Amino acid sequence: MVADGAKILGVIQLKDIVKGGIKERFTELRHMGIKTVMITGDNPLTAAAIAAEAGVDEFLAEATPEAKLKLIRDLQAQGRLVAMTGDGTNDAPALAQADVAVAMNTGTQAAKEAGNMVDLDSNPTKLLEVVEIGKQMLMTRGALTTFSIANDVAKYFAIIPAAFATTYPVLEKLNIMRLATPESAILSAVIFNALIIIVLIPLALRGVRYRPIGAGPLLRRHLWIYGVGGVAIPFPGIKLIDLILVAFGLIR
Repeated sequence: MVADGAKILGVIQLKDIVKGGIKERFTELRHMGIKTVMITGDNPLTAAAIAAEAGVDEFLAEATPEAKLKLIRDLQAQGRLVAMTGDGTNDAPALAQADVAVAMNTGTQAAKEAGNMVDLDSNPTKLLEVVEIGKQMLMTRGALTTFSIANDVAKYFAIIPAAFATTYPVLEKLNIMRLATPESAILSAVIFNALIIIVLIPLALRGVRYRPIGAGPLLRRHLWIYGVGGVAIPFPGIKLIDLILVAFGLIR
């Protein structure tokens, strides 16, 4: 029981609810070489607590629309590609300035019009999926381009000495494959090129499997797998076709 006239003291805690799993999603972004920055209008103490709970790399507190826009421009001036998610009217200028802008479906019309795309689920971490899809497309294109260039270099190195050795005897030293005739060399290369395109179609449709790694390691991986592979594959492939053409009497 409480006596008449006694004072009762209580404390009520009000705080933003951090979505479950968001810290793990930000960790995935970090592994991809992407830095996360939280921009909020809250005071620095509240912003620091939420930033620590969410696991972002940096935060900007008490941010006005002008401060948000300035932060985006400063990062871009450093040569960085900036992506932003937002839902408020005060986010619109920064969303319009960002290289990639995702507006929340529950946000204001101004934010939606300023963004490049609208997230129907209104989930800030959807940006991770956007990045993953974009990176997979770039990885696939890079893999195919690397293989194609390496393949062409090796292919011409294989057939040019055989095709022109009789005209330019100095090329005979480079004729390491010893293809049957100049005609066989050209025909074998044409057939190999047609077959390799068919082989690459499933890779282009399926895409290279996404890996959360930075640009440097990704480039080295592509050079080793698709660059070295593109150089190595034409030699046995063209030679095998040349042997088949000769064996079946298609080249004399």
